[in-house]
Amino acid sequence: MNKYARQLKIREILHQHNVGNQHDLLQLLHDAGMVVAQATLSRDCAELGIIRSRTNGNYKMVLADDDADKIIKGLVGIEVLSINSNETAIIIMTLPGRAHGVGSWLDQLKSPLILGTIAGDDTLLVLPTSVLHISALKSYIHKNLSKN
Repeated sequence: MNKYARQLKIREILHQHNVGNQHDLLQLLHDAGMVVAQATLSRDCAELGIIRSRTNGNYKMVLADDDADKIIKGLVGIEVLSINSNETAIIIMTLPGRAHGVGSWLDQLKSPLILGTIAGDDTLLVLPTSVLHISALKSYIHKNLSKN
């Protein structure tokens, strides 16, 4: 089974079933004859842009679209409390327990200005590709968090 076929099957399952979490998705893939490791499924979900959406009190895994991207952007904007920098790095303070989500969101933007992110509980360290890009990266983060 190759990656393309596996990801195609994941899309198909999400369109045909109400899938609440990755464990349920793993079971549906297994039922379809595809044995997939949890780590592989997590990478596939990230690459496909799969998010968990809450509907009528229940969570459902869905493929992100433009509307979902706007919703996520708005949620991330609410979770960020402050953005500060010095000569070498940017620190983003978030609501408790949300630094990882904000870091993941920044990573998926695939900005050439970002070398990497490291998340704690409520603190996110953003490393620029160059210290010369600190100001531009800070502006980029602010711009992407604004609700346009």
